[in-house]
Amino acid sequence: MKVAILGVWHVHAKDYANAALPLAEVIGFYEENDELAKEFMSMFDIPRFATAEELLESDADGVIVCSSTKDHTRDIISVANAKKNIFTEKILALTLEECEDIERAIKDNRVEFTISMPLKYRSNCLTVKKVVEGGELGKLNLVRYHKSHSGSVKGWLPAHFYNREQCGGGAMIDHGAHGMYLIHWLLGMPVCASSALTVATTSEDALEKNIDRVEDNSVTVMKFENGAIAINESSFVTKYSPMFFEIYGEDGYVCMDKDSVKKCSESTGGALVELELEEELPSPILQFLTGKKLEGCGIEDAKVLTRMMEMAYAEK
Repeated sequence: MKVAILGVWHVHAKDYANAALPLAEVIGFYEENDELAKEFMSMFDIPRFATAEELLESDADGVIVCSSTKDHTRDIISVANAKKNIFTEKILALTLEECEDIERAIKDNRVEFTISMPLKYRSNCLTVKKVVEGGELGKLNLVRYHKSHSGSVKGWLPAHFYNREQCGGGAMIDHGAHGMYLIHWLLGMPVCASSALTVATTSEDALEKNIDRVEDNSVTVMKFENGAIAINESSFVTKYSPMFFEIYGEDGYVCMDKDSVKKCSESTGGALVELELEEELPSPILQFLTGKKLEGCGIEDAKVLTRMMEMAYAEK
């Protein structure tokens, strides 16, 4: 498989390049920003296309899209029209209308589409999903997800990740995307959402980067038709913060952190018991590179994530 990379704006572009190099022929990349392109070329021996058109006219079978979220609609539609399969970093686009434009281009050109929702294929999340689907927790009433990092307080997050026009927001639309797609995975689509979005970082260095004052500290609370509530917490202001995922039902609960999953239900006699983890499945980027697509990272999943973010950022 021949692969090209369109945009290295996103911090995960280097991770996808590392994933692709052993499995595919990476024929080149295009990045309009010279500074970002030079940084990428300092890490990888991958040639730079002179223009995006040159990339689209190449013999690449598939394209990894890591441009800014604002540019996804333009770039992904161009790739689809060039009859090349698509892998994209989340989120797909800033509005559901843009997502539908992308969907039409994908279907009209009959190309494969994959979006990065990697936690759905991790062993710990798959174990949680199995417990929930087994029914022993009864009706689900509360789901809580937390994932944070120190990108703002320690200064390692790129300045362009605070650009409101390019990103559409801050911590919630970036890191909080994982919580959104996992919550939908278990509860479906919420009927309404409300968010607290703040700038918590006070250091001069961090505020100098965050000129648009996008949120670096965020919580979105969602309500579901059956009365369940979900809480999605995301920030750039906490070092050593654990990732955790908690699901509470009428008859028990299951809780997950990075390395383990525990449950408490009638089947455990009311005791909190650590579970053997399910086997991990290939990540979306590996599915794309090998052509072995699994459910959970297609265009409908991508549209759902954008709709949930629209709800999270809607002004009340």
